Amino acid sequence: MRDGIPIMLGYLAVSFSFGIMALKAGLTTFQAVLMSLLNLTSAGQFASLSVIAGLGGYAELALSQMIINLRYCLMSCSLSQKIDPQAPFFHRFLVAYGNTDEVFALSSAVKGPLSPFYSYGAILVAVAGWTAGTFLGAVAGSILPARVLSALGVALYAMFIAIIVPPSRESKVLRVLILAAMAVSTVFTFAPLLRDISGGIRVIILTVAVAAVAAWAAPVKEEMP
Repeated sequence: MRDGIPIMLGYLAVSFSFGIMALKAGLTTFQAVLMSLLNLTSAGQFASLSVIAGLGGYAELALSQMIINLRYCLMSCSLSQKIDPQAPFFHRFLVAYGNTDEVFALSSAVKGPLSPFYSYGAILVAVAGWTAGTFLGAVAGSILPARVLSALGVALYAMFIAIIVPPSRESKVLRVLILAAMAVSTVFTFAPLLRDISGGIRVIILTVAVAAVAAWAAPVKEEMP
């Protein structure tokens, strides 16, 4: 729990923005908090708001979430190898629930076998921060002036910038990939016919297409043992 406190503080700030945007998308405070409690995925939740606001279907919502959150399956499989093979299945099930990027990094750094209860401690405070921030953002969204809410909404973009800038400074491939994704997204936003595609389907197309081209043009070479 102590090691998870920095994660909790970061989640508190980011989910505050999510709470505000959830209300703008038409969700109630209860619905926004419940989504944060059950999902724990910032990119997936923010993407879902565009689908919900655009009255997208369940299939569109499910497919977009599967693609955006596919990395969690890989991280959970990796983390499960550190847990005692004799441990009951429910430990893996519960750890997978809260295995976000930050919790995964924290749990992976543990030397030797991983006790599920270490992950439980980190997950507990992380979930508390994520859901509490969502609640506070939703409440603030219903009482604060529109100008203040607009200013607070910038935090979302600051979060995404903070995610992509550090690795892109070290990798030319990532810089090109980010610029290409921005360019293609702009085309889909303004080009005739393409701009009529719903937000969720647009995210699916862009994610798969750009990632596939990048994997083909600049594959990651693994070193053989």
